[in-house]
Amino acid sequence: MSNVNLTIIYYSSTGTNYKMAEYAQEAAKEAGAEVRLVRVPELAPAEAIASNPDWKKHVDETQHIPEATHADLEWADAIIFSMPTRFGNVPSQMKQFIDTCGGLWATGKTVNKVVSAMASANEIHGGQEQTILQFYTSMYHWGAIVVAPGYTDPSISAAGGNPYGTSAIAGKSEDVKEAAKHQAKRVVEVAEWVKQGQAK
Repeated sequence: MSNVNLTIIYYSSTGTNYKMAEYAQEAAKEAGAEVRLVRVPELAPAEAIASNPDWKKHVDETQHIPEATHADLEWADAIIFSMPTRFGNVPSQMKQFIDTCGGLWATGKTVNKVVSAMASANEIHGGQEQTILQFYTSMYHWGAIVVAPGYTDPSISAAGGNPYGTSAIAGKSEDVKEAAKHQAKRVVEVAEWVKQGQAK
């Protein structure tokens, strides 16, 4: 039984990254972690959301998921982030949430958090790797410990071979289910090592 607290924070417009976050949640619970699944606030105007039926449907169907707070970060030993790419970069919704965390960072409350990230895009080479790498830059500033999946399991190659984090094509999250689950289990395992080491 793990003693790791894991927060999974996602942003999803039409549901791909939500499904990836759910896969991670399932695997982390299987590994014995205590898990919180939360979403960052939506910044897009209502008319933009309404103009895309899939987006509107997903927003309506996930209102039961709590919005992420700083308390969710402080509580966590490990954090998995899941997000779509926007022009090869972190979407504004996730970036805005990260930008509000200066107080946690300034007081050392982000140091040694074990973190990992997943991403999606509309195309197979739509910027998933770049989005994850750009995101990790903020994590280095946090003093967090980045745990990438690398090629530590055959599911990584089967899902497209992104060593930085599981990456999906929008609408095809099922194709990366096993990779997302492996990444989550790896994060829980490493977080447990870190937590045990800090207790000595």
